[in-house]
Amino acid sequence: IRHSRGQRAVSITTLSVTLFIEVVMLLAAPAEGTHAVRLGGWEPPFGIVLVVDQFSALMLVVSSAVSLSVLIYATGQGMSDGDEDGPVSIFHPTYLILVAGVSNAFLTGDLFNLYVGFEILLTASYVLMTLGGTAPRIRAGVTYVVVSVVSSMLFLIAIAMIYGATGTITMADLAVKLETVDPATQMVLHLMLLVAFGIKAAVFPLSFWLPDSYPTAPAPVTAVFAGLLTKVGVYAMVRVETLLFPGDRINSLLMVVALLTMVVGILGALAQAEIKRLLSFTLVSHIGYMVFGLAISTRVGLGAAVYYVAHHITVQTSLFLVTGLIERRGGTANMDRLGGLAKLSPLLGILFFLPAMNLAGIPPFSGFLGKLGLIQAGVALGTPLAYVLVAGGVLTSLLTLLVMARVWNRAFWRSPADAEDPDPILLASKADGSSVGTSRHVTGEDTGRFAGKDPVTLLPGTMTGPTIGLVALGLALTFLAGPLFTLSDDAASEMLERTPYIEAVLGPGADG
Repeated sequence: IRHSRGQRAVSITTLSVTLFIEVVMLLAAPAEGTHAVRLGGWEPPFGIVLVVDQFSALMLVVSSAVSLSVLIYATGQGMSDGDEDGPVSIFHPTYLILVAGVSNAFLTGDLFNLYVGFEILLTASYVLMTLGGTAPRIRAGVTYVVVSVVSSMLFLIAIAMIYGATGTITMADLAVKLETVDPATQMVLHLMLLVAFGIKAAVFPLSFWLPDSYPTAPAPVTAVFAGLLTKVGVYAMVRVETLLFPGDRINSLLMVVALLTMVVGILGALAQAEIKRLLSFTLVSHIGYMVFGLAISTRVGLGAAVYYVAHHITVQTSLFLVTGLIERRGGTANMDRLGGLAKLSPLLGILFFLPAMNLAGIPPFSGFLGKLGLIQAGVALGTPLAYVLVAGGVLTSLLTLLVMARVWNRAFWRSPADAEDPDPILLASKADGSSVGTSRHVTGEDTGRFAGKDPVTLLPGTMTGPTIGLVALGLALTFLAGPLFTLSDDAASEMLERTPYIEAVLGPGADG
């Protein structure tokens, strides 16, 4: 027991200190500009560099805040289950390794080190996804491993080809040297990187693996995967498009990909009854909005995409955490078996409603502000394809609202007796939330560990607390929209200009 308590203390303290340092970096980034650290004292392009600018600093802060909330939630879940060793001892070190891989990917200025960052986080994610060793998790883990290995192999082959063509893999150095490479060769390298990162980001049609993989994992694991892993792929796509291959050569292709990702993803969500699987499809759909801003390739569009990434990491993660609470309180996350949760647990209703409306883009939430910025950028571009993309974005937002309203009406609003196959835990509960029978705890498998306990106790503060904090962070993105949009626009300007990044790594005048 002392060992597990020590693990909890070390992991939570480590992430808290990390978050504090990253907040300091973010606050200093606008005034201090882009900074590079040369690992081992080796000068680029011979050594590995870590680079922090406004975009990477923002991603670090948001990812660490989300990671800390999920860690506290997971720890609270294990403690409230009466399992002092829960989550299992391997969870804490593996979770910290995952966060380290994500942070490395956001900071690295070297393509091979980016590959290493991906492999670190993917190796940790394999372990986290298969915790418990159940058959569905193993099957999903196999699919996830195969797809990830294919993506990693494509990335590694692309790195080898880039090194063969330029003699360097330092991104700042590549930004200069790729301009001298034959345009046809550039296009091949460009597309190989985008395909590799597109698989990791789950853009259509490379997103087939995600809805079958994420929902089978434990609720905290699914939450952190949904919030962070695909965004690392998006981050890599943004760096490739703005730093290595600037210009609009494939913008039309990216617009088509963004449109299909948004529309196909949300249509998939409409067909789901399982809330985790439904949210996995909305995750795919809203990756399309980030590609939307990248495809527009203007300061306004890219700035809106940066803001939307921060919004989506926070809101999507909070929705998955709420879904874990729904499983705990209602016995299942299948809408065919749910009903009456708004009466049984008003707090749970509020915790779902706020991020759901935020994801749907209802004013004045941050989702609306991010989408409005993207739409303004698309209209300003004024091309026929841009207008089609704007229309697709509006349609996707409306369908997202329909999906969220469907979850609300079926799981929260209707009577449990009206459910197609009502869960006994709900039928055994009075309108005031008290239990007239026994209850059980279900997280994918019926463990029966909570037989005889009042279901009201199944929403402990150690789990609702971090969920409330994450929902509040999503709301804070609305209240802080002014400075955050300023930071996002400045970050977009830095990335499109490229000179601050290149000179921070290679020295003054290197971009000339």
